[in-house]
Amino acid sequence: MWSSITNIFRIQELREKILFTIFIILVFRIGTHIPVPGIDASALAQFFETLRGTVFGIYDIFVGGALSRASIFSLGIMPYISASIIMQLLSNTLPNLQRLQREGEHGRRIINQYARLLTILIATVQAFGITSFLQTLKTQTGIAVVPNPGILFTITTVITLVGGAIFVMWLGEQIDERGIGRGSSMLILIGSLDTFPAEARAIANLISSGTITWLNVLVFFVFFVLVTSIVVIITEVQRRIPIHYAKRVVGKAVVGGQTTYLPLTVNVAGVIPIIFAQSVLIFPQTLSTIAPSPQIQSIFQTYFQPGTWLYDTLFALLILFFAYFYTSIVLNPKDIADNLQRNGGFIPGIRPGDATAQYIDSVMSRILLPASIIFIFIAIVPYHVSKLLNVPFYFGGTRILIIVGVILDLVNQINSYLLMKQYDALIKKGKIRGWRTS
Repeated sequence: MWSSITNIFRIQELREKILFTIFIILVFRIGTHIPVPGIDASALAQFFETLRGTVFGIYDIFVGGALSRASIFSLGIMPYISASIIMQLLSNTLPNLQRLQREGEHGRRIINQYARLLTILIATVQAFGITSFLQTLKTQTGIAVVPNPGILFTITTVITLVGGAIFVMWLGEQIDERGIGRGSSMLILIGSLDTFPAEARAIANLISSGTITWLNVLVFFVFFVLVTSIVVIITEVQRRIPIHYAKRVVGKAVVGGQTTYLPLTVNVAGVIPIIFAQSVLIFPQTLSTIAPSPQIQSIFQTYFQPGTWLYDTLFALLILFFAYFYTSIVLNPKDIADNLQRNGGFIPGIRPGDATAQYIDSVMSRILLPASIIFIFIAIVPYHVSKLLNVPFYFGGTRILIIVGVILDLVNQINSYLLMKQYDALIKKGKIRGWRTS
């Protein structure tokens, strides 16, 4: 293991990417501790103690505690993710965006620019909702979270939060371009790990006070390990479809004739369906904070919280929808069938062309349905287990899938770099030997 770590830092390009990613993460973490002016931080922290397990409490986990600290990064990367959802939905329905998608890199850049502009709009709505929400908060002792509310506080806070969201979006893009891992997923991962030490201390305090027993913690730990193992398995498992290539004569050489496999990953969409579903559920809750009617706010607070039947049902349906939707974007059976036909490949017993596309689509649908059901189980059940055992440790499906998925993706990228450099080194040594013997 130690030799693998040392090999990572021996490769200059990989070392620079890792160090740059660490630098971006440090910048992000510093930003989550810079508070917005005009807020009583201690009063806000007291109030958020009552929001654990709610939508705002879960949202706070994924922004690294920035919301409970009312920092300039309180919105985190979520507005950009919400904008990406909308743009991907529109890209499959609007003809103009469909044409841009077919234009390759140039079209993707234009669509990405649209997503950035939409991010500003969504961030503005969410910032206004959070600002209005903060101005109404008071602790149980009657201390206002915002001592001097008003139009000036609203304007400055909205501008600050929107600017912070844009900066976080830029940090994620910098990781994509110059770092390692997926930028948005890496920032969410770091935010998810923020509360681990505090939750561990809370569990230790509950055990010492006799509120919970060691048996509760042991059962919870076994369940945690079981869920993590299921996530790793479902993330790595593949369905391999055999592919045969016909022999062809190219010049004087005979190519083809070999058999390979088309690997269909069960979890093609990765953690994206969970993140997308969470983002969609957070958006209406944000709108409820600026609702003029207290009755509307009460309805959302009563029926639209994690653990309620309405929230869990919507969460499950959204996960199922985004799993199929995102997979259809990433994996197009028609394109795969056309590429196979152009290169002389075929699936044994299946005619090339449309029949191959239909077969791939049917296989993907069959393996995606049970995988989606497992993801729904992982996303919803851990929350109820935590509540039942009275263990204050949130590891719902969103969190565990993000942690496992991002870490596995990061490890795979690092292994790809190591394998590529080892391959280059072998080629170089072979050339040197050939030069010496010549």
